[in-house]
Amino acid sequence: MGRPGTAATLIATTRPAFLLLAPACMLVGIGTAIRSGVPVTAIDILLALLGGIAAHAAVNALNEYFDFRSGLDAMTDRTPFSGGSGALPARPDLAPATLALACVALAIACAVGIRFVMLRGTALLPVGLLGIAVVVAYTPWATRHPIACLLAPGIGFGPAMGVGTHVALTGAHAATPWIASVVPFFLVNALLLLNQFPDVEADRRVGRRHLPMLLGRPRAAGIYAGLVGAAFGWLAIAVLAGLLPMGCAAGLLAAPLGYAAVRRALRDADDMPALMPAMALNVAINLATPVSMGVGLLLAS
Repeated sequence: MGRPGTAATLIATTRPAFLLLAPACMLVGIGTAIRSGVPVTAIDILLALLGGIAAHAAVNALNEYFDFRSGLDAMTDRTPFSGGSGALPARPDLAPATLALACVALAIACAVGIRFVMLRGTALLPVGLLGIAVVVAYTPWATRHPIACLLAPGIGFGPAMGVGTHVALTGAHAATPWIASVVPFFLVNALLLLNQFPDVEADRRVGRRHLPMLLGRPRAAGIYAGLVGAAFGWLAIAVLAGLLPMGCAAGLLAAPLGYAAVRRALRDADDMPALMPAMALNVAINLATPVSMGVGLLLAS
């Protein structure tokens, strides 16, 4: 077989299958924006989605670039959910192009944000700048600080994307998107935490510091369980207390998947082949929960 093509390799560095997470989390902000009564156009929604997906592609491509440059890619045992795409080890000559692609994707995200600031006002700036900071700092900085490594993913996909989408579409902050964003905040933190389990040994060699490495996988699995439980517990309490519309309760339909993922993670924390079903369920709850919440909001609006 010949070398992978240039276009295919560059696309692979953005990890396309995982880019579904951005629109899934943004759907909650779209739902709260439409419920707000502010006129929202399809063009604005599509532009917001473009910006969010571009930001996600940028952080993925940067992660691929830095992991290749650090040598981590050569040490990692890849799984369908961790260890990177393997694109750059197959085409090391495309590392500079991958960095350029990440910069272009980030520039697209920034351009979309600037367009909404010009259209709606400066309320978007704080969450927009927070999102940019997460994209730029995650791999080179956050992965070396355990608490930042734990919380940065959820900040990026919860407040930055969920709340950012609402503010981009409405021009104003509101309590509902902030309260709703807590759910993907917990879930995405849990997603990245569990995805670190197979990479503990390789990550240690390149200077990363995260909780599975510092605490051991079984104790980190307990934290994972707490994050998943907090996500669904917060959602249930917020709906029952009237802090979120009843339509958001649709997100609780994914709770059985969350229970199954937690049960497997606690049981198989040190057995990487046996942990794969938990990692698959982990992805499923991260997509199904915000999508169900968003659809519930749209149907109830």
